[in-house]
Amino acid sequence: MENKANWKKRLEQVLWLLAGIGAVVLMGAAMRKKDQKLCTDIRIEIMGTEQQMFIDEKDIAGLLKKNGEVIGEPVAMLNLRYMETLIEKDPWVKNAEMFFDNKQVLDVRIEEREPVARVFTKQGSSFYVDREGLRLPLSEKLSARVPVFTNFPSEKVNLSKPDSALLKNIVSLGRYVLADSFWMAQTAQIDITPEANFELVPVIGNHTVALGNASELDSKFNRLYTFYRQAWLQNGMQTYSHLDVQYHNEVVATRRNYTKPVAKDSLTVTTAPVTHATPAAAPVNVKPVAKKNSTTKSVGAASNKRSNNSLTNERKAKAVMKKQTTTKTHTL
Repeated sequence: MENKANWKKRLEQVLWLLAGIGAVVLMGAAMRKKDQKLCTDIRIEIMGTEQQMFIDEKDIAGLLKKNGEVIGEPVAMLNLRYMETLIEKDPWVKNAEMFFDNKQVLDVRIEEREPVARVFTKQGSSFYVDREGLRLPLSEKLSARVPVFTNFPSEKVNLSKPDSALLKNIVSLGRYVLADSFWMAQTAQIDITPEANFELVPVIGNHTVALGNASELDSKFNRLYTFYRQAWLQNGMQTYSHLDVQYHNEVVATRRNYTKPVAKDSLTVTTAPVTHATPAAAPVNVKPVAKKNSTTKSVGAASNKRSNNSLTNERKAKAVMKKQTTTKTHTL
């Protein structure tokens, strides 16, 4: 009786062993069959900002072909990881992922880098910078509508610590302006001072705005907006030649033709005599230093247009500010 039980147990073990071997054989055959299948097509998807496309499907297809033909090749012969690395070498590609679906179509998913600022150097070159602070080359396809910074001190590949810190501040300020439609429309360019601070040149209004560094941006721009809404609707867009929002809880405003102090309202405003060396009525015309063969428009054009249409812009600005007064509240 005991021998019969042992025999049944051994038979059961043998059957399970044979079943396992059969499963492994079937899986191996299925995998070999899949590996022998050919790539039928390529499907490319590019993710990023919708308004800008610095790399398109044609560019990605061209990069894939550098590794050889893909369509019609055995799936097992295509090294997807190597192909991902090859595509990620393009400076505008942040991340690349590839996989085959059940129809042997190669899915290629690309994440594009998004510029937050264009930077002009003192030496005359320019580049874009993305959210991570990575410098990106100019594109022949288009010019990104991003904040423009001028007078960056270096064009070296390896930046010094001060220049690296300055580039981080550019990213912070660029992202802030880019995220606000009002300041994007009002900002012609942002100049970098010798002290590594920032000075904004607006589209409407013949003046400059000292921002200081990239700290407390919410507070600075809220004070500036409040000044626009309260002071300029009363005194006009051409009254002041320079504004300074670096100081806590106040805006220092310099009159173009200083005669008497400006009356204080709910916003603390300090005035000072004009110290500009240029004539009082001369328009601000600041241009970034750019190469003649640059593929983008000169940012100085905005300043020229601003000075030629100052009266019209002033009326438009007043209308915009009055409209926003009923819909947007800024606190100091």
